Amino acid sequence: MIQEIASHKAFDGKVSYYKHISKTCDTEMKFSVYEPPSIKSEKVPILFYLAGLTCTEETFMIKSGALNEASKLGLLLVSPDTSPRNSINGEETKDWDFGTGAGFYLDATEQPWDRNYKMFSYVTEELTKIVHENFNCNPEKQSIFGHSMGGHGALVCALKRPDLYKSVSCFAPISSPINSPWGKKAFSGYLGKNQTAWKEWDSSYLIEKNYNSFDEILIDQGTNDEFLEEELKPNIFFDKCMLVGQKLIMRYQDNYDHGYNFISTFINDHLSFHSQRLK
Repeated sequence: MIQEIASHKAFDGKVSYYKHISKTCDTEMKFSVYEPPSIKSEKVPILFYLAGLTCTEETFMIKSGALNEASKLGLLLVSPDTSPRNSINGEETKDWDFGTGAGFYLDATEQPWDRNYKMFSYVTEELTKIVHENFNCNPEKQSIFGHSMGGHGALVCALKRPDLYKSVSCFAPISSPINSPWGKKAFSGYLGKNQTAWKEWDSSYLIEKNYNSFDEILIDQGTNDEFLEEELKPNIFFDKCMLVGQKLIMRYQDNYDHGYNFISTFINDHLSFHSQRLK
């Protein structure tokens, strides 16, 4: 059962925030939904958005500038929180890039994280089922995109479960977490020291097994992104796509950084990209 926290009208539709007790994460989880006006008369397609480090279920709805175009295109937007919260003693204040706000959209195998940090299963299974059961949507038409850590998450969810999604796109994704300080820290804590297991959560390795599951993948990356060289490394994913023949639209946007000014500038392109493949 989900409980509505708040709801606000937007572009003739509405944004709502929900909480529920998650069986997958064994704690309370939150997510947000934008319902376009067309949902009153027809089952609409679903577009999941996964946010980045330190973000919450509110960030995308408030900052992305997506709602006007989603209203016109008739897209149901869904954005979960980026991790469980307050489930492990001390995690709230220790690190901004690990634990709370940094679930990395994987299923942890190391204690104590393995009890609650099951974000991959939460997004692809439990949250998906909740959306199907509670909103007037079409379960056969859903796609996924994300930003930074959430871009990594969108690629991983899509490449591990291509049966669920019609399309995938990203803004400045952590393209190869195995080669990123953020990724190494997260994978070491959540998955342990066996780096062979890490590959199952790295899109640059997953694309070798699941290429051509999608006609195209769209990635936008700002050239003034302060994390571009050390953390994001889109060239690794690009090279792997070229190697296996996966069509990738890789757009480097001059002078844009890592934040939501960048995202809001190109958000309509991504909504259109998904809408074409959903409809």
